[in-house]
Amino acid sequence: MQRHVVLVDPYSEAAEYANAFRDRGVEPVAVLSTPAPLKSYLHGWKPDAFSATHFHDGDFAKLTRIVRGYDPVAIIPGNEHAVMLVDALIEELAPGAGNEPELSAARRDKWPMVQAVANAGIPHLRTFAAATEEEAADWLRETGLEGQALVLKPRCSGGTDGVHKVEAGEDWRLPFRQLLGSVNMFDLANDSILIQEFASGTEFVVDTYSVNGELGLSAVVQYSKSTRGNRIGVYDAEDYLHPDDPLVSVLGTYTRQVAQAVGIRTGCTHTEIMLTDRGPRLIEIAARLDGGCAQQAARLATGDSQIDRTVRHHLDSAFVPGFEIVQPTRVAWLSAANSGTMHNAEVLDAVRELASFQKLGCRYPNGSQVPRTEDLFTTLGWVLLSTPDQDVLDQDTKRVREIEAKVVIDPLGP
Repeated sequence: MQRHVVLVDPYSEAAEYANAFRDRGVEPVAVLSTPAPLKSYLHGWKPDAFSATHFHDGDFAKLTRIVRGYDPVAIIPGNEHAVMLVDALIEELAPGAGNEPELSAARRDKWPMVQAVANAGIPHLRTFAAATEEEAADWLRETGLEGQALVLKPRCSGGTDGVHKVEAGEDWRLPFRQLLGSVNMFDLANDSILIQEFASGTEFVVDTYSVNGELGLSAVVQYSKSTRGNRIGVYDAEDYLHPDDPLVSVLGTYTRQVAQAVGIRTGCTHTEIMLTDRGPRLIEIAARLDGGCAQQAARLATGDSQIDRTVRHHLDSAFVPGFEIVQPTRVAWLSAANSGTMHNAEVLDAVRELASFQKLGCRYPNGSQVPRTEDLFTTLGWVLLSTPDQDVLDQDTKRVREIEAKVVIDPLGP
């Protein structure tokens, strides 16, 4: 009898789940949590990778019958938009096999997320969700954050979509008004806005895979990001830390505390942490795999990935507590300083000649109108570099920036 795995919202790199399970004789089935593919993810939607695709029209009972009919070996979220639907499906079809159902919102919505962390006594950033300017102003006054640097962002988006920094002394009301009522990258209305004290430090990602409440580290990555105006989520690069790095222990311990607070028991988790002079502080935790090109990069850096661990867990009952570094690996993100028409995307092909080159991901062909890069969704693409020689990696990164600077984007006319 044919075995199946159900993948919910398997956009972008999550579609690799399909091949990984199919290689083990398990047919992948896609479920999209919306009646049509999300517009923001159309470039990463690969329906041909799946033996069948179903769209959720809001009738949960009908969807449950469909999924039950496949008798799946696992039900897995492909991105954060799928987290709560997957929780509900697992609890209906295999009670107790997933993450703690009563904390489902804390694994998706950043407001209950920070509340769960605070209730567990874990150090966190002062945060509030406001539906009106008056609520926001009252909270800022009560907490003594008036006039301080702040971050404003949607509660239920991702990829630094809509994340705004307000400098100390600047008026937070304009970005608040811009965000409130807007529609985010998951086609959800931002009917309240998260306001958070600004955390200065170095940002890290801790990727994990848990089995029956045991959390295993799969990778720890240091982000390099820059600002563009009041947007603070412009991705520059990602580097993998060695497991012996003292920071790995600090970040791993903190991640385990946060994961427990939000009810993580099984599956992938992607946690973003700011390491401040007061210690680690949570940016967000998401109960899904690390996206973008992270799985490809992780295989090069560690010889493993969250996708590979997922397959081994569900088919072999395997669990790995930690990770190793096979060779230095870096993701160099490509950005556009302005919006307009890109005329010479072919210049990026020069990166293929670099000694450490592994893969180029470019989102736009020649002649495309491209947005100014302000977050993960508006990057031009990425270059994946990996080599045993760290010096070569650093030299090639400089060359990537030289090549990137040759891209011509003509501003659009008035």
